[in-house]
Amino acid sequence: MQKMKAIIYQKRGAEKLVYTDVEKPVPKENEVLIKVVASSVNAADYRSMRLGIVPKRKIFGADVAGRVELVGRSVSLWKEGDEVMGDLSGSGFGCFAEYTVAPEDKVIQKPVELSFAEAAAVPLAAITAIQALRGKGKIQKGQKVLIVGSGGGVGTFTVQLARYFGAEITAVCSTRNAEQSRMLGAQTVIDYTQENFTRTRQRFDLILAVNGNEALLTYRRLLAPGGTYLMVGGSMTQILKSLLFGKLLSLGRKKMLAVSAKANMADLEFIAALAAKGQIKPVIDRTYTLEQMPEAMEYANTGHAQGKLLIKVE
Repeated sequence: MQKMKAIIYQKRGAEKLVYTDVEKPVPKENEVLIKVVASSVNAADYRSMRLGIVPKRKIFGADVAGRVELVGRSVSLWKEGDEVMGDLSGSGFGCFAEYTVAPEDKVIQKPVELSFAEAAAVPLAAITAIQALRGKGKIQKGQKVLIVGSGGGVGTFTVQLARYFGAEITAVCSTRNAEQSRMLGAQTVIDYTQENFTRTRQRFDLILAVNGNEALLTYRRLLAPGGTYLMVGGSMTQILKSLLFGKLLSLGRKKMLAVSAKANMADLEFIAALAAKGQIKPVIDRTYTLEQMPEAMEYANTGHAQGKLLIKVE
């Protein structure tokens, strides 16, 4: 068997993430083998690690941008050399490696206007943002939208997409992310280190909690009549509370919902087209090599990344 470099997760030992040689995967008849050019870190990676939910191949990494190296015998959508991008969070992860495999219908063509780095920073975070806003949020032009945690990967896409849909955006973030949030499209920015955003008299049609740990009743109070609150991320405590009490708090006209994003190629194609036209742009905070991926994960765990953390593989 041929070998490749990868970052594998091991439950035992002091080092959980290890850069090592593993067997290069072989595509099944409906799969493609992708030479990974770049990937990026998502909350799904480090939250899964905390919970001990490990991919079958012990390789994390949902986002992929790369070139098709080999196709399974029944694959009809792709050929060797095609440039692709995708979200493999529902297909076994595996992108923190030199090569990965994916079902042929779980990747899309990378727009020529996007570099591999830009393409790798898009999939899971942007799909989460679009499924929150357009899916459960049913965003409408002119709505007042509050985005709590506008500085990270999902947050930066959420602000840009809310702007695209014509919303009036209030973003909540730290001082270092305030100017970035304005540049991405927020009309109002609240620096939570200087001001308690929960005391605002403004009421919102749509609230997206991308980060933070505020009480659900506090968010409910900030909703306008008929408004919707969406738990998109946050602490594990906050996520569990939303899942447990969301339905109870949704009695009446105000809705309290949780978003669990799923890989969707139609959503990814929509987002990739916007990115290709320059209507949205991935924000990349730092770039790491594959060998440095454990450092990237450590930084991601602090919750202070501005946009996405890129893993350059090739």
